[in-house]
Amino acid sequence: MHVADDLLILGVLLVIAYALGRLGKLIGLPAIPIYMIVGLLASPHTTLFPINFEAADVELIAVVGLIMLLFSLGLEFDQDEFYGNAGKLFISGGTRLVINLGVGFALGMWIGWGTREALIIAGMTAASSSAIITKLLIELRRLANRETPTILGIMVLEDVFIAIYLAIVGVVLSDTTDVWGIVAQLAISFAFLIAMFALARWGGRLVSRLVQTKDDELFTILFFGLAVAFGGIGEKLGVSDAIGAFLIGLVLGASRYKNRIEQFALPLRDVFGAFFFLNFGLALDISTFGGVVWPVVVAVILTLVVNTLGGQLIAWQNKLTQAEGLNASAMLQNRGEFALILATLAVGAGLDSRLTPFAGLYVLSMAIVGPILAVNSEKIGRVVFRLRRAKAADSERDLRGAGSISAEEIALVEAAMSGEDVPESSIPDDIVEQYPTGPVDPVEEQAAQQSDARAERKRDPEY
Repeated sequence: MHVADDLLILGVLLVIAYALGRLGKLIGLPAIPIYMIVGLLASPHTTLFPINFEAADVELIAVVGLIMLLFSLGLEFDQDEFYGNAGKLFISGGTRLVINLGVGFALGMWIGWGTREALIIAGMTAASSSAIITKLLIELRRLANRETPTILGIMVLEDVFIAIYLAIVGVVLSDTTDVWGIVAQLAISFAFLIAMFALARWGGRLVSRLVQTKDDELFTILFFGLAVAFGGIGEKLGVSDAIGAFLIGLVLGASRYKNRIEQFALPLRDVFGAFFFLNFGLALDISTFGGVVWPVVVAVILTLVVNTLGGQLIAWQNKLTQAEGLNASAMLQNRGEFALILATLAVGAGLDSRLTPFAGLYVLSMAIVGPILAVNSEKIGRVVFRLRRAKAADSERDLRGAGSISAEEIALVEAAMSGEDVPESSIPDDIVEQYPTGPVDPVEEQAAQQSDARAERKRDPEY
């Protein structure tokens, strides 16, 4: 296919994505699944669309899109919030990963494709999609929400987990017994992470001096080049290109040029990010979905239930409200690139070929359901937790009202106390015992008034 044809088809796909995106906004659907669906329709594996486009034609641009998404996430990362709650984040993220891994492994064993396949499925269902969550946080303007630092912290822990898990999976799939080689690789990865976090924490002034320039064009070229370069460095060191981009974004976000970088990075992120999700859909094959529908349905239901309950656990651990916990769980529902990476590794190692359509349909389902939940989580939270509060308030009022006095009874008592002629039979016996009626002794009334006057005496101003 000639370059002119490639450009024409790619332009048409982006225009179609725009049109469907406008329709999606009317029902509260973000742009992410729209891009994926357009890619799926245009995939060479399907005949649903008169246009066929190869994923390989935009693969490099898609990688740059992932890099820019994670770079932007690093820029927005609140270091003070993260370090101030590091202990809670480790507990929250660790607990969540352990639960999801356990449920995912049990699901894999229930499906019955094999033990190593169950290990792959556990990884697919355990970690969220940093790219999708980043895009949602930005699109929904929730970067300033109270639960967002917790979400970002958990994402960072999951990214570290992914690096470790990939190393473990690589050993399992290759039957490697070189323990020291694995230890050395993990040590290098952790050293890179620690060095970049330390530079971001204490090297803000130094970084500001190094990237200082008044020329907007050169400034844009500089930070874009750094994002891409550190993506490559991260890939070389075994922590993935996405983590490398996130870390350099973290470092540049600590400089005094953070706002200026964001101004130029925003359009780059949106354009290249669209290519990432479009490419994601191009790689899927609908014809292979039939044999994995029921395992995927069970996986989706388990993911939704476990993560929704886990969101309330996260809220309790981090002193968030139940509604904020629901927002966090809705964001963390999304699954994405990590599942596809695991499926590719598994099939390349000779594992069950059904892992590829399983991963594709599972991720596509979660990439549609997850954003819809995220978009509506605040509305759902207001309805659900308002109803709970209303029920609790009604129950409390019922309990208090069981032995309380009605408004009519109170009016009768007040009338009797003021000397009006009120039939005693009209006041309940228990009220009569608490508020005895009848003529009031003038001496007693005067004594009571004097007692009240003494109780209201003010302190001498000099004291």
